[in-house]
Amino acid sequence: MNGRPEGEDDPGDVIPFSTDDSEQDGPEGPAEREPNDERPRSEPGAAADPDGADEPDAAETGAPGSGPEQVGPGQVGPADAAGEAEVAGPVAPRKRAMRKAGMVSAGLIVALVALGAGGIAVLKPYLSPDDFDGPGSGAVTVRIAPGSSAQAIGSVLAEAGVVASAQSFVRVTEERAVTNRLRPGHYRLRKGMAAKAALDLLLAPSSRVVRRVTVPEGLRTSEVLARVAKLAGLPLKELQGVDKALVGLPSYAEGLEGFLFPATYEIEPGDTAVDVLAAMVERFELAARQIGLEREAARKHLTPLEAVTVASMIQAEGGVDADYPKISRVIYNRLQKGTPLEIDSTVLYAQNRRSLKITERDTKVDSPYNTYQHRGLPPGPIANPGEKALIAALNPAQGDWHWFVTTDPAHRITKFTNKESEFVRYREELNKNLGTG
Repeated sequence: MNGRPEGEDDPGDVIPFSTDDSEQDGPEGPAEREPNDERPRSEPGAAADPDGADEPDAAETGAPGSGPEQVGPGQVGPADAAGEAEVAGPVAPRKRAMRKAGMVSAGLIVALVALGAGGIAVLKPYLSPDDFDGPGSGAVTVRIAPGSSAQAIGSVLAEAGVVASAQSFVRVTEERAVTNRLRPGHYRLRKGMAAKAALDLLLAPSSRVVRRVTVPEGLRTSEVLARVAKLAGLPLKELQGVDKALVGLPSYAEGLEGFLFPATYEIEPGDTAVDVLAAMVERFELAARQIGLEREAARKHLTPLEAVTVASMIQAEGGVDADYPKISRVIYNRLQKGTPLEIDSTVLYAQNRRSLKITERDTKVDSPYNTYQHRGLPPGPIANPGEKALIAALNPAQGDWHWFVTTDPAHRITKFTNKESEFVRYREELNKNLGTG
């Protein structure tokens, strides 16, 4: 650190007074006394001192002539030609300094007393902040913004009349060490609550004003929108009419289908249709980054949209999670051989139907999504796949399967084969289980 070397005094911190009562030496150093400078001793028979005591020498009285000291106020100069001086009550430098120090100390004490009174007034709201008693009454909804500190939350509560002061809320959160457990959102609280009671409600999930909407894997976009409208209380027309440019779709997406990620969403008061759909698309983007969708799709010689399309078919056809990579392999084997995919769910998507029964007539519907009539992948996703289906689309299992049939839909049993004769038998098994055989 920069500063004065240890042992050196700061001139501004030192009260200037002499620390030695003896006379000071002159600028030329200590004067050497000649023998004849000494006071003459009393000779035998000389007159005795009237007081019966020797007169003190100059060094003891501080008389002039023994050093370079200057005569100052309160001091007496030479009294006679003999050079003797009388001391008429001079104020010594040490006494003057001590008197000044006493005055400074007294002033400092007064200042500290005054500061203490003012300091207590300033610190009182922090040391003993205003607080209500009890659980409060009535009802009030407050919104805690994302990233709010305990102080910011306390201010919101105080402005809403929930707590008496922001500092009372800050104090209880610090005492209980729960600041990191406070979450953004809307909360139903009461007015006139003790800060501790308000904190309890903020930590209780039941106080949160929110609607939770779960979107299962494999729903089509039309089905997702209808579900959200029902569970979140949003108008279906608003959801259907959302401008796709406002929801943050990836550049390779051609619409919402395939990009409304299945998950549970918390929809708060004030959330709009755009907010909800944007949250779903954002969740898809997160999953896509985590699995490296664009990078892995390129390794499979697919565009990201094609990879999502494969995943949507896997999701629509899949039984159990373990079947997903096998279904993925069947799709890739057929694409490689140039065989039509013949995926039943694509035909049903073309007709906007849900069914386990596919007829010959269904396989002849005129649609680019009819994979019985058109080779290769359909033009886009046919459902909104979850993460496991996306991973399976990028990581197919090893095998030479060319067909698969979900022979027992009730128990989600799917069988795979590379022999057409087995495939025919599996179809018969399915029809039997469906009661159509």
